[in-house]
Order: sequence, then structure tokens, then C-alpha cells
Amino acid sequence: MISERTFVGLDVHARSVVACSIDAITGETAKARLTPEHEDIWRWLQVLDGPVAVAYEAGPTGFGLARFLTGRGIRCEVAAPSKIIRAPGDRVKTDARDALLLARLLLHGDLVAVTVPSVQAEAARDLVRAREDCRGDLMRARHRLSKLLLRQGLVYSGGHAWTGAHDAWLRRQRFDEPARQLAFESEYEAVASIMARRDRLDAQIEAMAADSEFTPVVHRLGCLRGISTLTAFGLAVEIGDWHRFTGSTIGAFVGLTPTESSSGASRSLGSITKTGNGHARRLLVEAAWHHRRPNRPGKVMIQRWDNAPMHARLRGQQGNARLHARWKRFDERGKRPVIANVAIARELAGWCWSLAVME
Repeated sequence: MISERTFVGLDVHARSVVACSIDAITGETAKARLTPEHEDIWRWLQVLDGPVAVAYEAGPTGFGLARFLTGRGIRCEVAAPSKIIRAPGDRVKTDARDALLLARLLLHGDLVAVTVPSVQAEAARDLVRAREDCRGDLMRARHRLSKLLLRQGLVYSGGHAWTGAHDAWLRRQRFDEPARQLAFESEYEAVASIMARRDRLDAQIEAMAADSEFTPVVHRLGCLRGISTLTAFGLAVEIGDWHRFTGSTIGAFVGLTPTESSSGASRSLGSITKTGNGHARRLLVEAAWHHRRPNRPGKVMIQRWDNAPMHARLRGQQGNARLHARWKRFDERGKRPVIANVAIARELAGWCWSLAVME
């Protein structure tokens, strides 16, 4: 049942907000251009006939406006941009038309809203994403350094790269040309600086994982192989409310379900959709590789089990046994490992869900 009279759509930008309202009784519309200040938007909403419901698209401006309006008793929905219904023939896009579309969809109940995280949850998500950005920066810095050496015919062959021995080999490199030596030192310092930043972020994530609202979920997820503290904390903060999903729907949220083009009696499946949360999808895909090896719990795995309740340990052991058995069947069938691993990651998402919602 609709309990509001006026429905407002907001097209929110960094320096301006275009608002459009629809009166559900009279059908009248009103438009206004406002500043991004929350108080300015609040004063305009008070002029409208209440009760009022508000909607705006999720984007870089964050969830501060939604929390502000909710705190003042106004229902505010943050719409998922990819789920907004648009007419195929609509070729005119303006801020006012976008705001009016949001108001109409809100009036008819056709908006798909995203979950608004708490301030603490959003701060934890920012920390996890900063660590993800640091990982990408480190990979690019290492590539630049290794390719600079490769152009001079220098390739490390003393074992695995980016270990202590590799670092000692890097520090021994010297070049006759001062410009090349300076370039090498600059690239090496960039790698060292990013590694130090990554270590600081890892330490903070470890501390939050041990004492925060996500700690119980982190401990339960740690019962699965490949789900370390950093991975478990990343999944916990990225997915947030696990009760929104089921074991069969969480795979679609992280984009691990196949695309489909079926009509009549034909059914055609393609590559995975890669929609939804890309960070959570990467964590699951990387964790799935661990289940290819035989299921022999090591010291670290047993330590993680000690932090979890007994029923979570039993559930985790069942998941580890099943996922390894799935890997064996894929290998016996000659399935390509990269394709098999995505299938394992999709099922791993379901096992993570079953542990996360476990009371």
C-alpha cells in the first residue's frame, strides 16, 4: 500500500541537484534546481504536501543524503542504476527528465533499491577497497620495474619472484648510465612504498576483522579453504546483508552465473555475466583455486577453525569436501581449469552464504 502522497526524484551531482515531484492525488508535477546541501533539499521537501518519499540513483555522491532524510522520517530509496527501466526509443536525456523518471518509478513501485550501509560498514568497505586499489598499484609498479630490467636483458632466475632473495638481487643491480640508474631506483622505490602501504592496510583490516560487527561472519567464513581473514573480511563488507540472498541467488549478485539466450526449444548458455560486485567475484574466484588440491587441513586452517563455533566448522568441512570432489570430477572430464574454477567459485559463494546466515 502507498502511504505517501508526494513522490520525489532527485538527480544528484557534485555541484547541483535537480528535483522533480509528483503529487499522487492531483497528478501535478514540480521541478526545482537545488544545491547539494542536505538542508537546502530538506527545506524544499518541507514545502511539498506530505508524506513525501524520495529516490535518487546510487553513485559517487554516496549515501549521506539517504541517511540524512531517513533520520528526518522521510522514506528515501537509493536506486540501482542498472535496474532503472528506460524506454528503448528514449533518446533525450536531461537531469530534469531523469529526476521525473525516478519519481514516476517510485510512485509505481518499480524501483530496485540498493542496501544503504551504516556509517561503520561503509568505512570498512572504503578500507577494503583502498587495499584492493593498493593491490592493483603494486601489480602495475612491479610490471614497470621488471620490464625496465627486461629491456636491459636482466631476468631473475633464482626462484620465485618478489621474495626476499629476489629483493636482494634487485638491490644489487647497477647501471653505467646515470639516467637509467635513476629510473631504476625510482621504480624500485615505488614498489617498496606501495608494499609498505599495503602492509599498513593489511594490519588495519586484521584489527577490524578481530573486533568489529563483521567478526562473527569472518570467523565462520574462515572455515572454508581459501577464505583467509582478508578475503573473509572483504566478502563480509562487500556483501553486507547476506539475508537478502539465497544460496542459489548470491551467484547472480557477484556475476558468476552464465549469460543465457534461449528461445523456444533452444537453450544457449554463454560466459558469466560479470555483473554486480566485481571485488567479491575476484575474491571468490581466487579462493576457488585452493579447492583443487587435496583436502588436508594445515596449521593455519586448524587455527581458523578454532575461532569458529562447532556447527560452522562442521559445515565448512562439508563444503571443503564437496568442492574438492567437484574439482576432481571436472579434472576427470578434461574440463578447462579456468572454466571449472568459475563453476567452483559460484558454488563456493553458496557455501559462504550458508555460513554467513548461520545463527
